[in-house]
Amino acid sequence: MKTPHIIPYQGSKRKLSAQILESVQHEVRGTVYEPFAGSAAITLAAAALGIGKNYVIGDKYAPLIELWRLIIDQPAYVSDSYSEIWSAQLEDPKSHFLKIRDDFNEDKDPIKFLYLVARCVKNSIRFNASGDFNQSADNRRLGMRPEKVSCESQRASSILKGRTKAVSGDFMEILNNAGTNDLVYMDPPWQGTSLKKDPRYAYLLDIDKLIDGLDELNSRQVPYLLSFDGSCGDRNYGKSLPAFLELERVSLVAGRSSQATLLGRNDVTVESLYLSPALLERNKESIKNNEQIKLFA
Repeated sequence: MKTPHIIPYQGSKRKLSAQILESVQHEVRGTVYEPFAGSAAITLAAAALGIGKNYVIGDKYAPLIELWRLIIDQPAYVSDSYSEIWSAQLEDPKSHFLKIRDDFNEDKDPIKFLYLVARCVKNSIRFNASGDFNQSADNRRLGMRPEKVSCESQRASSILKGRTKAVSGDFMEILNNAGTNDLVYMDPPWQGTSLKKDPRYAYLLDIDKLIDGLDELNSRQVPYLLSFDGSCGDRNYGKSLPAFLELERVSLVAGRSSQATLLGRNDVTVESLYLSPALLERNKESIKNNEQIKLFA
């Protein structure tokens, strides 16, 4: 089935999901974890493809996780509430966006957050030093239409409800129960974008904590995939990961940079995907078993 797409995050791995999941060549008998979820593109793609039995969508930003809980368990409520907010903007879209933004920074309502993400410039969320959403509206458009929100929320719920938990917290807390039969996909805040004024992410990247977490997952033999750094044209983003983690790097072509296009350049964005030792070992075992089955068939 076509993968649902309900939260239009900039930087979502939706277009790369097929390439990312191609690196999983063994059967995932347990749970698929996505602790830096955002749009949960990999969880949705895995569920649509039948990869994994259960799913955990995690993120440190509580309003996002509350939105996912509503999408999974109450898609009709998401649809109706979003439609009410969206329709109220038609008389004065610019002022309405600013009002909803102010309201959200007070009450952290998840449906208001969805509206802000859908309407803001390039779907690129930004927060100030106080943690308030401060991105501007894209006044050339009105954001995702209510009928699309209704359709996509229903489709997402249909493949996730009853076998998905949405959890707010630190990524290693979310992965506390991850084991050898599970699969973890991590897409932490990019180093090149998370340390600026008005960052894209509500919480910044602690590189040392990330490395310690990866080392722990290796010791527990948890299979995982990590999107971490990359390049655009001649510019590289991100500090290299230490060799002791024994990760295998795969380059994924993400396409032409939209920013480069605006500047008249042809820069192509290449993202790095890292495969853990446990994932590589499970893949090798699966390939070996399949070859033996073919040999004796």
